[in-house]
Amino acid sequence: PKTDIVFLKVHKSASSTVMNILFRFGETHNLTFAFPRGGGFQLYYPYHFLATFVQGFSPLSPRRFNILCHHMRFLQPEVQKVVPSSAVYFSILRNPVQLMESSFVYYKGASAFSRVRSLQEFLSQPYRYYNPASGDRHYARNLITFDFGFNPDGDASPGRVQLMLKAIEASFDFVLISEYFDESMVLLKEMLCWDLDSVVSFPLNTRDSSTRSTLPEPVVEKLKAWNRLDWEIYTHFNRTFWDRIDRDIGRERMRREVRALRERQAELARTCLQGTGSVAPKDIKDSSLRPLQHGGARILGYNLKQGLDRELERTCRRLVMPELQYSSLLYKKQFPPPSP
Repeated sequence: PKTDIVFLKVHKSASSTVMNILFRFGETHNLTFAFPRGGGFQLYYPYHFLATFVQGFSPLSPRRFNILCHHMRFLQPEVQKVVPSSAVYFSILRNPVQLMESSFVYYKGASAFSRVRSLQEFLSQPYRYYNPASGDRHYARNLITFDFGFNPDGDASPGRVQLMLKAIEASFDFVLISEYFDESMVLLKEMLCWDLDSVVSFPLNTRDSSTRSTLPEPVVEKLKAWNRLDWEIYTHFNRTFWDRIDRDIGRERMRREVRALRERQAELARTCLQGTGSVAPKDIKDSSLRPLQHGGARILGYNLKQGLDRELERTCRRLVMPELQYSSLLYKKQFPPPSP
């Protein structure tokens, strides 16, 4: 199994669920994480990543960390200073149309969105609300492009797009697609030589459907044009994702693996969860399992069954633990506070 991993956590792309998988694998195998200094939850995002952002990194000692997976703005030469040269690099993308609809609800306080009532209103005349010089502009335009380290307001000519795609392919071993999450997990398992239980998950950091909206076709076209760079990245890697599956796994085996993954997830849901799945924040009984609520989104969570034996309770709890709580727990484990 591969244990040295860089995961570029692209915003609003099922990346919290992937992060939970990496947290569980790292904890089970006693691996070290490249945590933000001081135990924060982002690696000084939205600045480009620097090795000095990592707790315990020193340019004088060549300490390397196994897993780098917190939010960052990618900059490979700096990333290479904190992980072994053998590290596997991967990321996950989401269709930019749904991504921006999600961003709009989640980052409603961002300067570009704060004065509009709807995404339609914003896209009708984006430059009226969007300021390329504002520090939070990336939430409103080409967020994928930004997270990969490029300029979200850059030129979208075919030549420049090709350079950007080549740069991503040179840095990343593979890119997953959140719309095909189960297939992505099978590919992840394959690429990392992990077992099935290492990639099972319950969806985390997902929104209540009452805050989701379907966009009319003219708005979708405007959105694609406005996020042209993201659209180019997504369509390219959506295509290469299936090429990779055909080459390395094959559709028939993929179907079998996906079925096995879903059966295992259903079995764990029956074992671990009260009811059939996620619940609204107000209905989460254990406050330590309540996810952070952000912007206009209502983030769902889970209730565990009562009376599970200790080992099983621990396994189930890790599966549903929100990102911030899990990150804090692992940080304290890796950097124990000095005893009084």
